[in-house]
Order: sequence, then structure tokens, then C-alpha cells
Amino acid sequence: MKPHRNLAEAFVSSIRRKRTEASVRHAFGEAEERLVVASYNVHKCVGTDGRFDPGRVMDVIREIGPDVMALQEADMRFGERAGLLDLNRLRLETGLVAVPMKTVSKSHGWRGNVILVRKGALKDVHEVALPGLEPRGALVAELELDNGASLRIIAAHLGLLRRSRQQQAEFLLELMSRRGDCPTLLMGDFNEWRLGKRSALKHFEAVVGPLPPALPSFPARMPILSLDRIIGNRRGMIANIAVHDTPLARLASDHLPLAAVVDLDAVIT
Repeated sequence: MKPHRNLAEAFVSSIRRKRTEASVRHAFGEAEERLVVASYNVHKCVGTDGRFDPGRVMDVIREIGPDVMALQEADMRFGERAGLLDLNRLRLETGLVAVPMKTVSKSHGWRGNVILVRKGALKDVHEVALPGLEPRGALVAELELDNGASLRIIAAHLGLLRRSRQQQAEFLLELMSRRGDCPTLLMGDFNEWRLGKRSALKHFEAVVGPLPPALPSFPARMPILSLDRIIGNRRGMIANIAVHDTPLARLASDHLPLAAVVDLDAVIT
């Protein structure tokens, strides 16, 4: 099927899809043996109404109630690249704590990428520059979960150019290989809507196997493109995945958050 047919079908599906006010945590349930993770491009806290409002973004995060979350575009783009969220308020209201950076700055994260953690102990963190024409990066956090299992989180925001995305996908897979085998979650805005042979996602699929279903998350008001991804490198690791689609989420950013349940039995090695 040709790409334009896929886009047309996605557009029609988006129009027909019923908007829901239920959070993904409510849909997933509250089982203790699972971990809820999420990825969210917060668009520098500028909503679809053009208004800068970090409070709305934090309210969406609270709706989801994740245990681990990757944010993109959480810092200013230029100048001091200062962080845009009230991390202390976020910690008090959700229990989520930003993974600290080795580089001291006013940024919340690394090139706009932030990892927030509510469960687990941080063992290590790395800031990685990605190849390509744009200044893109990935943040790598090594966690020890409450059950003693290790989990690697790679939060990334891939480039707008197809060639750059391919290079970045290859780089991330090499990074995973160099750092040794470990249950790993790749999360972020991959800027890749293609699903065919030219898609950068094919690089991941060749290594980790079949990917979770592509779920439209952009643009937030009428999502038709599956730009945001959560990918695990263990079979059965992602037990469930969904777009967090609420009225507030459709307003707070130009992307909808993506959330998933991680089966901790698949993480234990």
C-alpha cells in the first residue's frame, strides 16, 4: 500500500476515534508487577493554542502517573537552554525526579531530553551527542528496579532529515551493543512516520524484533502520524501501549504522550 493511502486512512481513523478522558494508568490498571513508562514531546510547553503554560504539561504528566518518563523539548532551544518545568513541584505532586546531569547547567536535561524516575535507583547516566546535521542528543540512564532487575532507558529526539534518522538509529544500536546486553527501553520522538524499507525504524526492528504498533500521536488535536515511540529489546517486555489522549493533552503540546506497561518478568535477567 502506498504511503499516501496510509496517511489518508489514518486521517479518517483520527476523525472517527472517540476522545477519552480516562488516563492510561486507569486503562492499564494498578498491578504491582508492572512498570508504567511514558514518552512526551512537550513542545517547550507551548500548547496547540499558542500559549506557554508549563503547568498544563505537568498536569498531563500527573494524569498519566508514570513510574519512568522521557521528555523531549523540555529546555529552551537557544541561549542558556534553561529548563522550562518546575521540577520541585513535579516531584512533590508526582514523585518523579529528574535524572541529574553530569554537565552543570540551567537545563533540565541534555539537548532537551529529560528522564524522570519515580521507581528505581539510578546507577549511571550518560549524555550522548547523536550524529547528523542538527544538534540532537540522547540521554542514557541505568536503573536498578525495586525487584533488583536492571533497566536501561535511552531517551532520544531524532532529527528531521531521513538520512540523519538512519545514522542516529544505527548509532543508538551500536551504543546498546557497546554497553553490553541489558533490558533496554528506547523512548522518544523519533520523527519517523514511514513504516516501509526507507524507515529508520527498520534498523531497530532488525535487532530487537517486531516493534509495538504504530500509534498516531501528532499533531495533538487530530493525530495522524506515529512520531513517538517506545521500543523494548526483550520479547514481551512491552505488555501494553497506548496514546494518552485527553482534552488537556490535546491542548498542552503539539504531541500526545505515549505510555506503555513494562512486564517486569521480561526485564529480569
